[in-house]
Amino acid sequence: MGEPEFRATGVRIGKRLRALTRAGQVRINDGRLELLTSYGSEIDSAPVQAVRASKPWFGPDDRATADLNGKRYLLTLGENDPAPGEPGPPAARRFIEAVRRAAGRGD
Repeated sequence: MGEPEFRATGVRIGKRLRALTRAGQVRINDGRLELLTSYGSEIDSAPVQAVRASKPWFGPDDRATADLNGKRYLLTLGENDPAPGEPGPPAARRFIEAVRRAAGRGD
């Protein structure tokens, strides 16, 4: 298993109004999107071609939605990409672009 194509830590992952984890991880690795708890346990995963990632119509710029296996997850990432070498989740926009790129739906 190689280096993940996308990785974000410190991500709040929720379903509707319920938070599943406040410091989770999101990874795109070997053609799969994985949502993980802060301890590395899998919340959900799916082939990236079957995932729909988008920005909510209303809400802050640090949020993205991911539809996996018929479930919608709300991801709270960073508003801006962190400075190189600094900790923090990447911007939601970068997550959406990474999903589309990995699925071959855009460059």
